[in-house]
Amino acid sequence: MNLHREVHFETAICGHLATHGWHYAEGDAQHYDRAHGLYLPDLLAWIEATQPESWERLSKVHGPAVAQRLAERVRKSLDERGTLEVLRRGVEIIGLKAPLALVQFKPALAMNPELDARYAANRLRVVRQVKHSPNNPQDALDLVLFVNGIAVATAELKSDFTQSVGDAVDQYRYDRHPHPKGGVAEPLLSFPGGALVHFAVSQAEAMMTTRLAGPATRFLPFNRGHDGGAGNPPNPDGFATAYLWEQVWARDSWLEILGRYLIGKRDDRKRLASVIFPRYHQLDATRKLVADVRANGPGQRYLIQHSAGSGKTNSIAWSAHFLADLHDDKHTKLFDSVLVVSDRNVLDAQLQEAIFDFERTAGVVETITSERGSKSAQLGQALKDGKKIIVCTIQTFPFALQAVQELAATEGKRFAVIADEAHSSQTGESAARLKQLLSAQEWAELQDGGEVDTETMLAVGMAARAGGQHGLTYVAFTATPKAKTLELFGRTGADGLPQPFHVYSMRQAIEEDFILDVLRNYTPYKLAFRLAQEGHEIGQAEVERGAATKGIMQWVRLHPYNIAAKVQIVVEHYREHVLPLLDGKAKAMVVVGSRKEVVRWQKAVREYIARQGYSLGVLVAFSGEVNDPESYPQPVAESSADLNPGLKGRDIRDAFAQPDYHLLLVANKFQTGFDQPCCAACTWTSCSAASRRCRRCRASTARTRARTPPTSSTSSTTWPRSSRRSRPTTPPRSWRRPLIRTWCLICGQSWMRMATTMISKWSAWRRSRPIQAPRRPG
Repeated sequence: MNLHREVHFETAICGHLATHGWHYAEGDAQHYDRAHGLYLPDLLAWIEATQPESWERLSKVHGPAVAQRLAERVRKSLDERGTLEVLRRGVEIIGLKAPLALVQFKPALAMNPELDARYAANRLRVVRQVKHSPNNPQDALDLVLFVNGIAVATAELKSDFTQSVGDAVDQYRYDRHPHPKGGVAEPLLSFPGGALVHFAVSQAEAMMTTRLAGPATRFLPFNRGHDGGAGNPPNPDGFATAYLWEQVWARDSWLEILGRYLIGKRDDRKRLASVIFPRYHQLDATRKLVADVRANGPGQRYLIQHSAGSGKTNSIAWSAHFLADLHDDKHTKLFDSVLVVSDRNVLDAQLQEAIFDFERTAGVVETITSERGSKSAQLGQALKDGKKIIVCTIQTFPFALQAVQELAATEGKRFAVIADEAHSSQTGESAARLKQLLSAQEWAELQDGGEVDTETMLAVGMAARAGGQHGLTYVAFTATPKAKTLELFGRTGADGLPQPFHVYSMRQAIEEDFILDVLRNYTPYKLAFRLAQEGHEIGQAEVERGAATKGIMQWVRLHPYNIAAKVQIVVEHYREHVLPLLDGKAKAMVVVGSRKEVVRWQKAVREYIARQGYSLGVLVAFSGEVNDPESYPQPVAESSADLNPGLKGRDIRDAFAQPDYHLLLVANKFQTGFDQPCCAACTWTSCSAASRRCRRCRASTARTRARTPPTSSTSSTTWPRSSRRSRPTTPPRSWRRPLIRTWCLICGQSWMRMATTMISKWSAWRRSRPIQAPRRPG
């Protein structure tokens, strides 16, 4: 036997599914209706078994042609409304009192025998070698998954002995076009009426996409991760990708994904634009969270450490929805309300859209905003009304946390608090409580207008009130948990140290191409200087001491000449290397060391741009006010017309998204949680700025997504090349200098060439100046 051939891989998958609740038989492919993209025997059997009255009425009206008429009506609905909508809402047919249901998802409460019977009657079928195409009759897909005759997934299999998962991806891209030129649309492959997801699977890896678009199709990894990186761990009992058909495609699991996880995204005209299918770590994290809460009840704490690029917005939306509907074995609802703390602008809309897509129920999500009066009054009313999901910002969070703690302690109510990464300035009583938990440096930064994150606010609230905690379940989502966060939310591991409940590491996100490793493009100024000097070290003997001291002080002091020199490098680098990216729409962020410095930078940048005649827009972002008489006679704030004359009451994020603005100068804002797709470069101008480095400067195009540099710290001074795992994620301390540092998410090497050119010119000018003898007194 040729065990290396993919036919044996295919047989193993089908054999497992056949013994675990799926229908499978050799020769099933001949019953596939190529013209309509349906498996008609299952569709007819499902309707006849679960809706006998509707089936009887249809049979009387259409007689022997009932199958053909039903197939035509279902195909038309699939093409017009999409497969996901048809599965969840059914098909309306003239003469029937109610829509014809095509699937029964598992009800939240197992208290209705009729629904339980219909759920058990679902017919899940896997069919091999399906000749699906009306354009190429001999073209066959390796596997097609059906639910009651509706195609919901396809799969191309490859054996690692001869090919890889990349070959399966290429087969979809180049041989499975949904709309071939000169042909008709492919019913099984076209969007939105075709299969909901397409898998490329080898024995080692799996990938998936929800929309085929020929060579432009983008497949996402669907792997478990291995040792903190991409890929899958070895499976001693079989294939490394066995989790796909043993766990994901398991009968109950697959129906739950179709019924509760898939989200349809619509455009401005309310037309279906895409379908979101959960990535494996999202599926794993939310399911483990729900299972643990159901097993242990309210009152637990969970830390979900998911890197930037992990899709935390969707993970939070799914978690909130599942916890809001969670019941125990006695059919008792576990939570009165779920409180979500986030500053993500898209989270509220996404929650509303996802839940409406699931239930067609409006008003499930209540958002606390300042547009409708007092936030505290809104929050109190929402909690009193028992709203399922309540979304608030970190500014409202201290009051919200106090309110749910009091209700839990006095009325026995139970709440789930989901905290997303968010940052805000704090004053008054909240700031006084924070002082007890912050380090001296963190407290000093907060006093200077800095911001505090949700993790710290949770720690303050939990430390301030010991009672009422038994009715509160805390779920913290973060990419880089602090030590205090791990202590509060972590669970003791085998080594005795607190560990996160679930991890999707930054390394895995980098290796799966969801974010970029910016350290590859990191060029310290000292290295650039050495390159400019052709590798020669410049000793003290070659430099006059007084001139050297004066030069050093010019760099370290807040001097206009120093700022002007840096401004020239930053602006010219942006124009030459960053602005041409993303079809001329690329933007850049500049992170400086203090709020006073950002005010002076703003003046210097605007003066340089005006002097050079460049058409570039600049915005400034910082918290609080800055009193700098050397720059402006009166204290200035972010909203001041002197600093941001074009802001006109808009939010900085909204203004920066406009094409008129290109550079964003920041001191203590937007260094985390900032999502601007056109932001393609970031510059740190000092050690203090680099230590609070930007973590969310993203660049994306139709085919490229670039996000976040790493954020953890290390004191190592050497980077071993043998293993990426042991590589630190910040430059060694010996490299840190109070000079300009620039990395570009797309063309970091270009910055190095420019920097060396600038330094060469400066060095040549410095050597050309005569050394003057010091003046004598008198």
